[in-house]
Amino acid sequence: MIFEQSWRWYGPNDPISLEHIKQAGAHGIVTALHHIPVGEVWPVDEIKIRKASLAESNAENSFALNWNVVESLPVHENIKQGKPDRDIYIEKYKTSLKNLAFCGVNTVCYNFMPVLDWLRTNVNFKLEDGSLALLHNIVDLAIFDIFILEREEAEAGYPKNIIKEAKEKYSGMPDSERETLRKSLLMALPGDKEGFTLEKLRQGLAAYSEISEDNLRENLIYFLRAVIPTAQQLGVNMAVHPDDPPWPVLGLPRVVSTAEDLDYMFSQVPEKANGLTFCSGSLGASEENDLQGIVNKWYSRIHFVHLRSVQRVGKMNFYEANHLEGSVEMFELVKTFCQNQLKFKAQPLPMRPDHGHQMLEDLDKSFYPGYSAIGRLRGLAELRGLEFGIVNSLKNT
Repeated sequence: MIFEQSWRWYGPNDPISLEHIKQAGAHGIVTALHHIPVGEVWPVDEIKIRKASLAESNAENSFALNWNVVESLPVHENIKQGKPDRDIYIEKYKTSLKNLAFCGVNTVCYNFMPVLDWLRTNVNFKLEDGSLALLHNIVDLAIFDIFILEREEAEAGYPKNIIKEAKEKYSGMPDSERETLRKSLLMALPGDKEGFTLEKLRQGLAAYSEISEDNLRENLIYFLRAVIPTAQQLGVNMAVHPDDPPWPVLGLPRVVSTAEDLDYMFSQVPEKANGLTFCSGSLGASEENDLQGIVNKWYSRIHFVHLRSVQRVGKMNFYEANHLEGSVEMFELVKTFCQNQLKFKAQPLPMRPDHGHQMLEDLDKSFYPGYSAIGRLRGLAELRGLEFGIVNSLKNT
């Protein structure tokens, strides 16, 4: 087995129950304590409550669900910005790691994206088969940035041809499409029921107005040098999630987007606990990223895997494809993981299917974008079948 099949669960308020997750074939649960404010300590009692909810479900039969990955333990914006009080938040972060380790949860996914964890211009993009996917369109992003958000100097961040297309499209865009665009780009994060407003977003962007890419990279390394020794001592693997999408957005710098970014991060903080959440969709949105090459080079640093595919449609345009289709060569990618596992005699990596299409009867239900049940079930089934075939074919060679 290459992967420990896992499923992201948003906790007791998730519309998908643990019983349904069991039926999907997953054994690992990827979850977080979204109700605790960013920057505050995750108490042992709260971690135990979440673990107890899994144990209660497991007690009903022999099918065990294990909390194998935290996604995410968020990094406070003051750490990302290098504010004077960042050490206070770093100490709280380290305490949360200690409490998670005490409770037996030893893999932590996090990201270092400023303000927005991810960004799409349409979270209900209708595909030819009638299912709904997530879309990123650079012209629509320019429309939002220039005409809806009205960010100062926004035009400086786009090529002239994109600005020209944006102006032409915006002039004829119905109010309903403008509202869809606005809502998609102001989506609440998991657990954040209030979400962003335009004013909140403007304030968040303003806080980074004097922070360059180099500044943000320095702040990431500062954070890692403070946290990783504690994680290493605790036996906790930290797994940074790549930027999504893997390029600057809305004037914000990004520093975990390329193979070069990973090389720098791992060279500066070489402990093995300083690792990667390998997200094939985030990295695969840029044709410049060699996914198999990253796996081969940094396999020992990959502590968690997100498998999904995107269909690139020109530069900086993509939509979420079916898991075995699109621009990500999933067969070659899973085969590369398998070859490295055999080479290093490694344990299976926790993996979850990411961003399934909203389809069939789920079209009439409400889900956090990308996290409907049936689409992810299809993705997990396809990935399990692909893994099974690859493993058995390599055994016979």
